[in-house]
Amino acid sequence: MEVGYGQDRTQRLMRERVQDRWMDAYAPVKHLDPILVLTGLALTGVGIVMIYSAKLAALTQQGLPPTLYVSRQLIALVIGVVVLVAAAVIDYRHLRSYTAVLYAGSLAFLVLVLTPLGTARGGSQRWIVLGGFQLQPSEVAKVAVLITLAAWLHERKGEPWPPTLGIALGLTVLPMGLVFLQPDLGTSLVFLWLLAVLLLVANLPARYLVGLGIAGVGAVVFALTQDVLDQYQLNRLTAFARAGDPSLDRTLRFQTEQSEIAIGSGQMFGKGLFQGTQTALAFVPENHTDFIFTVVGEEFGFLGAGAVLALFLVLIWRGLRIAVLAKDLFGTLLAAGVVAMLAMQVFINVGMNVGIMPVTGIPLPFVSYGGTSLIVWFGLMGLLLNVHMRRF
Repeated sequence: MEVGYGQDRTQRLMRERVQDRWMDAYAPVKHLDPILVLTGLALTGVGIVMIYSAKLAALTQQGLPPTLYVSRQLIALVIGVVVLVAAAVIDYRHLRSYTAVLYAGSLAFLVLVLTPLGTARGGSQRWIVLGGFQLQPSEVAKVAVLITLAAWLHERKGEPWPPTLGIALGLTVLPMGLVFLQPDLGTSLVFLWLLAVLLLVANLPARYLVGLGIAGVGAVVFALTQDVLDQYQLNRLTAFARAGDPSLDRTLRFQTEQSEIAIGSGQMFGKGLFQGTQTALAFVPENHTDFIFTVVGEEFGFLGAGAVLALFLVLIWRGLRIAVLAKDLFGTLLAAGVVAMLAMQVFINVGMNVGIMPVTGIPLPFVSYGGTSLIVWFGLMGLLLNVHMRRF
């Protein structure tokens, strides 16, 4: 009896251990943030509808399928969901072991895009065509730089700041310079903003922050007064602030003025889905990518545009909450970096659509047309979920 009882007890303990290990492996799933996922999917859904509306008239006139751009975006959405799951399942703490590979790989792609292998469009060479899919390496580089900086600042916690800060600056300036050469001024500024936020979260001493701020202002003044920027870049940066200048070449503000007209014509409630005249007549260039917010404003009005911005605020709120609740500095830095990039891109994109920011070519996350951008943002959302699910 005692022998049988002992065997039963041993078997029961073994089963319990197996069950405990199984539960430990899947425990993070219990802490999934559904609000974050649903909000990201809602913004993507809005974007797909807006892309369809933006290109409907033009594609119909050309005799092309009106769902041409939508089908491509849907393919990117499917890939993005797969990337989200992968980014959420693999423990984010393991990423520190692969930062060198991620960083070197992103630099390699940034160099390749500047070679004849890169594809030019609209005066910029930002894409590489791989198997019929256009890859934008600068979008992938943002993720690599985020993970690399977060890992570096986490590992050097408590060490003297000058060498740590110097390496962090180098890790940022190198890919930023390659992006600037494409040229892509808007995305290169995202790298600087990301670095500033991560340094602030990592508790960089105030004297260093002040010094970096002064150096940043000096660099901007130097770029604006010397021959660092191309003339067309300088014109785009300054045109938005010269709205009432009669000597200004009106072609420099054409895109901004048409955008303001489209959004203003939507008034409070909008003209209705697929009823936007500015959208149908394609008065706003690139209204399916960088200026897709004009379609939202014209067809859904102030209330609809406000609802889209409210969804972004929900994402920012959830991201900040995840950063605060993270169990280690690495997780906090990852979450804070994602929120920083999201907030900056939304602010600049919407700002240039309504005429309060210069036109810099930054897309609206989840909403603008662009496969690489959508996939990358789903990957970043997966990182947020990863940190959130492993906060205990």
